[in-house]
Amino acid sequence: MGLYVALRHWCPPGGRVLMSPVNDDVIFFVVLAAGLRPVQAPLNPLDASIDVDAVPDETWRSVSAVLTTNLYGNPDPAPSLRQKCDALGIPLFEDAAHAIGSRVGDRPVGAWGEASAFSLSKHVGAKAGGMLSLADPGLREAVENTCAGLLTPRRPSSELAYVIQPYAEAAVRGLRLRRAAWAAIRLLGLADREEIRMPLRPEELARAAHRAPGLDAHHPWVRVDMHDYRQEPGRLRLRRVGRKLDRLDEVLDACRAGTELLLSTPWAKPRDAYGTQPLFRVPLFVADRDAAIAALARQGIVVGYLYDPPLDDYAGEQFTDLSPAPEAARWFARHALPVDPLRARTVVEVLERSGARPVEAPGEPPRGRPAPEGPVQSRG
Repeated sequence: MGLYVALRHWCPPGGRVLMSPVNDDVIFFVVLAAGLRPVQAPLNPLDASIDVDAVPDETWRSVSAVLTTNLYGNPDPAPSLRQKCDALGIPLFEDAAHAIGSRVGDRPVGAWGEASAFSLSKHVGAKAGGMLSLADPGLREAVENTCAGLLTPRRPSSELAYVIQPYAEAAVRGLRLRRAAWAAIRLLGLADREEIRMPLRPEELARAAHRAPGLDAHHPWVRVDMHDYRQEPGRLRLRRVGRKLDRLDEVLDACRAGTELLLSTPWAKPRDAYGTQPLFRVPLFVADRDAAIAALARQGIVVGYLYDPPLDDYAGEQFTDLSPAPEAARWFARHALPVDPLRARTVVEVLERSGARPVEAPGEPPRGRPAPEGPVQSRG
């Protein structure tokens, strides 16, 4: 919702938005709903951040905005992107859904763009709500009016369902009824996706494009995982959000400690550029991800937030400009195992017992073998 409002405010329909192909498909559909053309960027294979230097000059000249992902809380190179956007005279938008508490240099993620969107369903754990941050406070009234015009009236039944949801989830976990609960959800037609990506339905999506910009035509895609995202919040919802926000610093400290532990394991690719962040999920890299996911599931640890395949492979040229260098995104999407840092010790124990093997990143020297210091010369 927040990203849609920002895109509509700054970008005229028909514009082009540079973004990461390793991202939730809902964000992809939000860009389409805003009447814009997604342009997939080449990525750094270690954290799926935009590789600024690998974006062709002709692509830079063609885009009208840049959208970061800050995947799992690992920051995109905001200083470089900010400098590039300023030189081109285009806005920078920050998707900070995973990145409350992450920092780039002397600023937090969310303080670099014209607008930044935060989720209160991730670190905060409120399962509702978000924040849209603006660099220019003079725009607040106009943006608030746009948001108000998109909201739908609150429904008492939805508020009641929101209140009892944590208790229902706790009962399902306690009684070990996860499989039965998922079967019931599918039977009732409430499951929007069976695989990692939701069904694209290209013919329907192409028809919706003729009605863009607008959320209504794209609602079947944008609503996934949160059907009431446009609903005006009630007092009960806002009260829980407030209680969860009161504990945010405590949660971030625990996430940072878990991240440090996971980054010390052989399955991690430590990044020291911005220091240790309180990651929402820590991407580990294993040779057989499906086996690792199954081993963790047997211990009650569910692995989510997988984004495989990358968006350009998922959507194709009909709906997006393809990345000029897709290999890094494909490698990351195929091998990244995003795990909850709050379950760090259990995750390490499970992966060690299961014999999970680390996998080498593209261009990474094999473990135990030093990288060559200079050009390798053949010997005759």
